[in-house]
Amino acid sequence: MIDIALKGLGTALPQHRLLQSDAFTLARDMFQNRFPDFDRLASVFTNAGIESRPIAMPLDWYLEPRGWDERNAAYVEVASQLFAQAACNALVAAGIKAADVDAIITVSSTGISTPTLEARVASELGFRPDVLRVPVFGLGCAGGLSGLALGVQLARANPGAYILVVAVELCTLSFRKDTLTKANIVATALFADGAAAVVLTAARACDRYIVGTGCQHTWPATLPIMGWDVASDGLEVVFDRDIPSFIRSQISHVVDSFLERLSLTREDIARFSFHPGGTKVLEALEATLNIKPRSLDLERDVLRDHGNMSAPTVLFVLDRLLANSPTDGINLMSALGPGFSAVAVPITVRS
Repeated sequence: MIDIALKGLGTALPQHRLLQSDAFTLARDMFQNRFPDFDRLASVFTNAGIESRPIAMPLDWYLEPRGWDERNAAYVEVASQLFAQAACNALVAAGIKAADVDAIITVSSTGISTPTLEARVASELGFRPDVLRVPVFGLGCAGGLSGLALGVQLARANPGAYILVVAVELCTLSFRKDTLTKANIVATALFADGAAAVVLTAARACDRYIVGTGCQHTWPATLPIMGWDVASDGLEVVFDRDIPSFIRSQISHVVDSFLERLSLTREDIARFSFHPGGTKVLEALEATLNIKPRSLDLERDVLRDHGNMSAPTVLFVLDRLLANSPTDGINLMSALGPGFSAVAVPITVRS
């Protein structure tokens, strides 16, 4: 089997940021007198482990009523910008040009763009007219790793080809003042915006980061746990169950099944890495997988600095992992997303 190397990784963030303390104040002013359970839920802002978050638009933009057309127009504009920035950063890190890219996987679930994002920036970046375009929608927080796994398959099927995977999400554009639900309050406390990109190709002896075959598991009868509802004026977040409790009861045997499919054991893993969906999610993962408490430090750092950006977030964790001179060994990265599903991708660091 051909080894696939991670040749470059790049990230991008919008120019606007929101302090978590300001997010709480705004949410309190908007929801406290209209939503009886707000005070009971308010602790999610302080317990989320977030200090500030990147947001796609200036804060005042979110305080006015917005329809589908305005929300999606903002998505197309800002997502295109972040796509281009993240892709360029990954290409520079890989030492190649846009014209060298043979296939582009675009992962996004927070807006609709037809033509898709990679087509909108193709001329600006210099992609070839014959580049293969593979847009992927609907994977939510699992999208970054699912896109990476798909990129590995394309790279193996096309030895020598360069595969660019870009995940971009603008979760905050779906902020809603009119939806008085627990899910909306939690989303207001957690979600943020950003993009990340990776370049994959067949590995050479000198390549240090090798991306393995991805695994996926979808639990039966769990469609309502996470996703979007489509409302007349935009997307509305769905959280139908206590996800940390679900993780505690369900994730351990799925991780073991991933390891079995990869011919690995837990002892073979140098580090487990996860999409940081929230502090309670990380605590649940540490507890159920017998990971030393608070050892998911990089995940907490990303959550603190950027919030939950959905699909790109786990690639921000990977970026920090690689920047911290990881020791040789296998890192198993995992994320959860709508379906309800889990995805895992092994990344081997070698001398």
